[in-house]
Amino acid sequence: MKTNEIPFDSVSPCEYADALPKEQFIDYAIKPLWSGIPRIAGPAFTVKCDPGDHLMLHAAIYRANAGDIIVVEADDKYAVAGGNVCAIAQSRGIKGFVIDGVIRDIAETRENQFPVFARGVVPKPGAKKCISPLNQPVRCGGVTVNAGDIIVADEEGIAVIPREQAQHAFEIAKARGDKDAAMSLSEWQAQHQDKVEATLAKLGFTD
Repeated sequence: MKTNEIPFDSVSPCEYADALPKEQFIDYAIKPLWSGIPRIAGPAFTVKCDPGDHLMLHAAIYRANAGDIIVVEADDKYAVAGGNVCAIAQSRGIKGFVIDGVIRDIAETRENQFPVFARGVVPKPGAKKCISPLNQPVRCGGVTVNAGDIIVADEEGIAVIPREQAQHAFEIAKARGDKDAAMSLSEWQAQHQDKVEATLAKLGFTD
């Protein structure tokens, strides 16, 4: 199966935890900016914005492909996008933004149901003065993200799957999800309790 045919969004970031080290999960401070945000998944289109500047994100919305998720390294002093930028990205088929920084006009973005994960909201926008290459490695929430890495993001967190590991990680995550879905709570509890009690005994715990 080709990478673009794998339904990465059919599996929660919680299941990808079985396939990826902690270093591949973006810091929890980068979170959904509106309630009920859907899970999104797709290849990363990476952007680095200089401090106080947002030009390259504004350039990226016209260069990213439909299905991409734009991942941004920025600061949190000035908004790097607003309602119109989000609306244009949405109209071009971009699935969402993951921003190590802040945006503004969240009411418009929420109304349009465009997924944005970021550190928060600030009214003041940045400048348009600085250029940098697009689709270069960026640092977002403590994770190095390369162009083409698969992003899976929802209210549970944000996984960054290196593109060369994407299929294998999906297979591990899906197997975990399928296993959990096939068990009743009582079956899960029985296995869980056995494991907990065996671990306690091994460590010498007595009650």
